[in-house]
Amino acid sequence: MLKITIVAGARPNFIKIAPIVNAISRQKSEGKALNYRLVHTGQHYDYQLSGSFFEELNIPKPDANLGIGSGSQAEQTAKIMMAFERELLENPCDLVLVVGDVTSTLACSITAKKLQIPVAHVEAGIRSFDFAMPEEINRMVTDSISDYFFTTTQEASNYLVSIGKNPENIHFVGNVMIDTLKNFENEFKKPTFFDENFLSPKKYFVLTLHRPSNVDAEHQLNELVRFICEKAQSIPVVFPIHPRTKKKFATAELPKNLILTKPLGYLEFNYLVKNALGILTDSGGITEEATVMRIPCITLRENTERPETISIGTNELAGKNLTLIEVLMQKIIKNDWKKGEIPAKWDGKSAERIVEILEEIKP
Repeated sequence: MLKITIVAGARPNFIKIAPIVNAISRQKSEGKALNYRLVHTGQHYDYQLSGSFFEELNIPKPDANLGIGSGSQAEQTAKIMMAFERELLENPCDLVLVVGDVTSTLACSITAKKLQIPVAHVEAGIRSFDFAMPEEINRMVTDSISDYFFTTTQEASNYLVSIGKNPENIHFVGNVMIDTLKNFENEFKKPTFFDENFLSPKKYFVLTLHRPSNVDAEHQLNELVRFICEKAQSIPVVFPIHPRTKKKFATAELPKNLILTKPLGYLEFNYLVKNALGILTDSGGITEEATVMRIPCITLRENTERPETISIGTNELAGKNLTLIEVLMQKIIKNDWKKGEIPAKWDGKSAERIVEILEEIKP
């Protein structure tokens, strides 16, 4: 029996672990020698960023919640490592499975390896090469010490080979986020504010911002939001505001076409995305979802670790270039956006491929 500890800590993690947990459960019910223990680090503790996802995505209640809470990058990393070490010592396993690139991914990988426990990294090998992003450091360190690698693209697999990883342990399986998207697309739920604000499909933009480079400078954040609202003309801009962003955002004299909302659950948020005219975001995961739903997407970053969303999908990179943002928004408004295609193996079966490979690992 292979005993796997699966780690989740933040909103993107929950979306990625949901299909993996369900696939393991199906295989276990069929008599396969797999078992898992689900650990929530508590890195995201706001209900809309954490708790609602477990309910909406039918993820079983975590076997343990480490309750880490907020803090600086260093504080969170240290707290997670200390708590996760106790967790692993009290509940031994054969493999630790981490997903994505958040602080929990890094901290739990290091902790497992120091206890001589193999690590499998889902979404391995992607790179932005931007060391100002904490996520890039998390990815690089996690990949440097992991034993098994599950990648979203062939390019990510090729990169891991180029840095000396054993090709036999690298598996191009596709994108587990898209598994969740396809599993729940028919259950997307209209938010209550949709009708209250007289929103109509394909007649509004969705805006999300949470990266430090966009939200830590208060004046810059406010100017960017106001610029986007101005260039949207009279088209509504729906802005589900992240708690981190809310602390910096001045709510006095909001643009008339800005609709400010609290963070949304998975089903409500993706209803917004699916029905949007276009997306403006600094989130990597949203660019993937927009690509699969074929929604025009402008990334408000100078780089991306998901270049396939640009070369194949519906995404374009704008950074902080206001002129380019305006040009791209006009292309969306004029229905002059590229069609986009869906990358290989983004077909909703990635978790199944991962679990089939895990079955071959001998404890």
